Amino acid sequence: MQLLETLDQGKLFRYSPMQDEQTLLRWGITAQDCEQGMILIDANEPQRRWQGSNAAEEIGRLLPAGSIFVDAYRALPGMKWAGDRFYEQIRDNRYTIFGKRSNTYQSAYCVDGSCN
Repeated sequence: MQLLETLDQGKLFRYSPMQDEQTLLRWGITAQDCEQGMILIDANEPQRRWQGSNAAEEIGRLLPAGSIFVDAYRALPGMKWAGDRFYEQIRDNRYTIFGKRSNTYQSAYCVDGSCN
């Protein structure tokens, strides 16, 4: 999340930790939903949502020139399947790979804008 936050600087995306129960409730997201990985919500059309590797692909597509890479990735046979498995491994082992914080990370670009 921090890498994307650094690249985007709040221009396209706002961020909320999955531990923020009030924000999750506001968007109709349950703790069980969070177990499947990151969730991307279109703020203009909140019923449009992507989760897990689909969210990662949509984020990539929205970044400048990202659609070129996402389209190429999607066109290669077997890459979607492999990407889904790769995402699952990162999701399920993120604390081993990246370490676990003692405090919940709070973005400078939060959903309600109060953290700017």
